[in-house]
Amino acid sequence: MLTFLLALGISLVATLLVVRSARAHGHFSADHDFSGPQKFHAQAVPRVGGVGIMVGLVAATVFLAFTSLPTAKWAALLLICGLPAFVAGLVEDVTKRVSPRYRLLAVAGSALMAVWLMDASVTKADVPGLDFLLAIPVVAAALTIFGVAGFANSINIIDGFNGLASMCVIIMLGALCYVAFQSDDLVVATLALAGIGAVLGFFIWNFPAGLIFLGDGGAYFLGFFVAEVSILLLARNPGEVSPLFPLLVCIYPVFETLFSIYRRRFLRAMPPTMPDGIHLHSLIYRRMIRWAVGNQSAKALTRRNSMTSPYLWFLCMLSVVPAVVFWNNTPVLALFLLLFAVTYVGLYWRIVRFRAPRWMIFPGNGRPDAPKDT
Repeated sequence: MLTFLLALGISLVATLLVVRSARAHGHFSADHDFSGPQKFHAQAVPRVGGVGIMVGLVAATVFLAFTSLPTAKWAALLLICGLPAFVAGLVEDVTKRVSPRYRLLAVAGSALMAVWLMDASVTKADVPGLDFLLAIPVVAAALTIFGVAGFANSINIIDGFNGLASMCVIIMLGALCYVAFQSDDLVVATLALAGIGAVLGFFIWNFPAGLIFLGDGGAYFLGFFVAEVSILLLARNPGEVSPLFPLLVCIYPVFETLFSIYRRRFLRAMPPTMPDGIHLHSLIYRRMIRWAVGNQSAKALTRRNSMTSPYLWFLCMLSVVPAVVFWNNTPVLALFLLLFAVTYVGLYWRIVRFRAPRWMIFPGNGRPDAPKDT
């Protein structure tokens, strides 16, 4: 608990310092682009929130060095391995010149370091045929690196509204922390708690006011962090925690990414890497929140931005809750994976056709000239 409180406090103060000093660095650290398909902010905002999170985690690691040296070793290795992902994203936040390809390569480099230094590989999936391949160390390492890079990218994809990605990460780490405690794995539980504290310190300034953004540095690093904590939980507790548990915990951003690739490539004949404005979170904003309250002032736009995130937090919880309840039951977890996929696709197609369920409609919202929901 002290590790959590320290990570929270240091991250909270460090993020505040970044916000308060924005006049000095905002010309290169702020997001001045309001025209992109996934841009929903109303004024230039610093997009280097990952700095505060990293400072909080470093402080927690130093504290652990004096209180629990074995745990401090794992925490330090995790941060060292995550540096390429964090630095590549941070350079993009500052220069706006690092392509997605190079950022993904940096995350893959981080995952490779984790495989090498921490032996963090997925060696079992409880999937017929796949377990045979995972028994080959080289194949296991390659698939692990691919999965970590893909998940880090998925966190970056859902990072579109105030508090959306950061709260989802907090929810995921909370689930991993709970199961780690159930498995008597205090190392993984402590790593997850430190992560929750550091992200919460950022979240307080990001939601709902949107005083600072997570940025690519924060998003890619947090994706790497959650993925590696998940892998360590499985690697350190073989046969006790189902391999499908972390997959169900993280399925919202993962499925969002896979569905986006399918949608762009096969439905719209676009390159899968080309950004667009019709992710699920974008649709919820455009179809159900955009005209909900207020006028076109910056304050009203920020409020509508923040009103979008709770919808997706709830969607994230739809997978996390059953994952926590059935964390060691692979068949049941597989069933809930299927149910989530069906729910996501059904919800997406209803919203994209202006037929969102009434319980999702904010009172008074809806574009006057848009088709009516049923």
